[in-house]
Amino acid sequence: QVQLVESGGGLVQAGGSLRLSCAASGRTISRYTMGWFRQAPGKERGFVAGISWSGSITNYADSVKGRFTISRDNFKNTVYLQMNSLKPEDTAVYYCAADRTSFRSTLSPGDFGSWGQGTQVTVSS
Repeated sequence: QVQLVESGGGLVQAGGSLRLSCAASGRTISRYTMGWFRQAPGKERGFVAGISWSGSITNYADSVKGRFTISRDNFKNTVYLQMNSLKPEDTAVYYCAADRTSFRSTLSPGDFGSWGQGTQVTVSS
């Protein structure tokens, strides 16, 4: 099973940017579908962005389209989430996820078998 470690979270003012990284170990993720999810206090974990194993296909939650960009570097075994124009409602713990499942337009937490420990993102108004 692949191990995932997120980094890059922190406190930022509204309108600012952060770049999250997800470093994988144990196995190469070059054939894995990768995703970012987030969970705010009192809410369920929800989909943010997903990327196919090749990086050629991506999808996003409507709430982050045009502001967030998911990318991957299979040589570095790392996935990224560039977050721009951050809003207070983006405040959450962000989790990286991996699975050998086929990429599809709708991805949910149940589709992924490997998870990181999460990184806190806090956006102040």
